[in-house]
Amino acid sequence: KTDFINFISDQEWKSIEPVSSWFGPSSFLMSSMSALFQLSMWIRHCHGYLTENVGIPVWGSYAVFALATLFSGLVLGLVSEAL
Repeated sequence: KTDFINFISDQEWKSIEPVSSWFGPSSFLMSSMSALFQLSMWIRHCHGYLTENVGIPVWGSYAVFALATLFSGLVLGLVSEAL
């Protein structure tokens, strides 16, 4: 706590370089990282729902996600070739 107060009162913050725009909180890179984190949390939630509420075994849940990954790759591949 005292280090932080000294950091502010001695104005040591002026000597620190600002964060690059690539790593700023509103940059495209950080927005993409946030979206990937939200996707992983959604997948975790779906896995929990499938195993706990629906009663699918864990390996079955993994199979569902593997098939969904293959299907989405197929669709994205077909769409990219059509354009």
